[in-house]
Amino acid sequence: MNPMTPMTPNIPMKPELILVIEDDAAILFGLRDNLQRAGYEVRSAGNGHQGLELARTLRPDLVLLDLMLPGLSGHEVCRRIRADGLEIPVVMLTALGEEAQVVRGLNLGADDYVTKPFGIGELMARIAALLRRHRRVTPDVVCIGSLEVDRGARRVSRKGVEIELTPKEYGLLEFFTRKSGRALTREQILDAVWGDSAAVTDRSVDRAVTTLRSKIEENSNRPTLIQTVPQVGYRFEG
Repeated sequence: MNPMTPMTPNIPMKPELILVIEDDAAILFGLRDNLQRAGYEVRSAGNGHQGLELARTLRPDLVLLDLMLPGLSGHEVCRRIRADGLEIPVVMLTALGEEAQVVRGLNLGADDYVTKPFGIGELMARIAALLRRHRRVTPDVVCIGSLEVDRGARRVSRKGVEIELTPKEYGLLEFFTRKSGRALTREQILDAVWGDSAAVTDRSVDRAVTTLRSKIEENSNRPTLIQTVPQVGYRFEG
């Protein structure tokens, strides 16, 4: 190397910050240990009020949020985070049998959920996927395998062959691609795709998903793109 050539300093990338809001000390310790070993910076709070304040001041890259918290519930923490205009990915930690609570949390703006007792591998994968998608600027043309969605031209094709979609089917697919990797309730989908129309129900979403799958999935009987989230809604894995 030429001794006069300036050296470029090897500046380490700043680790992403995850805020864990959890009142169970054992769960909190386990989460913090696994997250730190994975290379994340971790801050924590044991109640809703403290967690909300840290979310507002630290602006973390992701929040792990228990629903059953002292002082301020996880639902209210999530609602206030979104009311503040913060687009931080939020993953809810829920107990078995809390489907109604999950749906409520997702409708308030949470991005995904993991049910206790959870496998740490599944949780880490969900965290990594949400962080990756949050970092990414969504392009006008999205390629998912052999499927291409051109949002600028409102055109969908596979291997160069255009797929004919109704306006509602296209609207549903575009919404899915913009919310890729997130668990979405039927209510969220209805609001985004159908708007204020009073003539539609949850069954309208299910029917639209069925017809959309028949057009974009390689095998609609074994869908890989539009995954059903039991008791909740759907997740698009693009």
